[in-house]
Amino acid sequence: MAAKRALITGITGMVGSHLAEYLLKHTDWDVIGLLRWRSPLDHLGGIINEINAGGRARLVYGDLRDTLSIQRCVEAAPPDYVFHLAAQSFPRTSFDAPLDTMDTNILGTVRVLDALRTFSPGAIIHVCASSEVFGRVPREYLPIAEECSFHPASPYAISKVGTDLVGRFYAEAYGMTVMTTRMFTHTGPRRGDVFAESTFAKQIAMIEHGLVPPIVKVGNLQSLRTVADVRDAVRAYYLLVTMKPTAGAYYNIGGTHSCTVGQILDHLISLSPRRAEIKIEIDPDRLRPIDADLQVPNTSKFYEHTGWKPEIPFEKTMLDLLEYWRQRISVEGNRFLTR
Repeated sequence: MAAKRALITGITGMVGSHLAEYLLKHTDWDVIGLLRWRSPLDHLGGIINEINAGGRARLVYGDLRDTLSIQRCVEAAPPDYVFHLAAQSFPRTSFDAPLDTMDTNILGTVRVLDALRTFSPGAIIHVCASSEVFGRVPREYLPIAEECSFHPASPYAISKVGTDLVGRFYAEAYGMTVMTTRMFTHTGPRRGDVFAESTFAKQIAMIEHGLVPPIVKVGNLQSLRTVADVRDAVRAYYLLVTMKPTAGAYYNIGGTHSCTVGQILDHLISLSPRRAEIKIEIDPDRLRPIDADLQVPNTSKFYEHTGWKPEIPFEKTMLDLLEYWRQRISVEGNRFLTR
């Protein structure tokens, strides 16, 4: 019997690369990763030998904004499982590039699902939306349950509302096994430096290597976040598609450690040998016009369905994130901006 085949869109991202490693280790599935021709391969170090050897992992080129490339990918290797993770995923960037964000995230999801409807209609599909769909939530609605009203606070969040609804539409209209998730803050090694906790860790690593003055530039430190580890997140995604997958289902997924962005910063600074020198400076360019400032999930629905719960403590996640940046800065030196 041929091995099952999993398609990961956005395999070169933080989540996609960790998911590929998880699937290769814990299943006998073949893994196909969709990426753009210009995508950096830095995050694929853990599986690059498997790819080069022509083993269970391989890469295909495509773009969510190019219908034909998506169709060719799915037709050439119809998947049994799909993890649609690829997106323009940076909320702050979406204010500068709203049309690109909408096209990539909403129409890109339509292109993926329509190709699957044509060439692999029996696939079990995970569409990754975002906790940002809930946006500005009144405190009395915490923790946020699945039925909380959407109040998106950025073009990115609006695009993820579209992503969420498109996924559910294809399940209802075409009988496809599509499930959507609203993952709350998840981080760890390989997190992009446009996200708050990762830019903090990067700036601290640059300070430790003497590349910049001992000042960490920040945006809004008052936002409340519930933090999960990316390695717990990919385990959740595996359970989503293997534990009684339910067409049209939608779930909130997230950690259990809630704190402000400022407390995350304080913890990261406390891990640095130069902590006594480090100052904090508000950078107006890092402030969003509107912020989703209360992001605390109710994950009971997903727990009851799969039994998943986070296992990696906040402290390990933060230390591993900082060590990731320390290693990159030590090797690559001053090629980084302090964004």
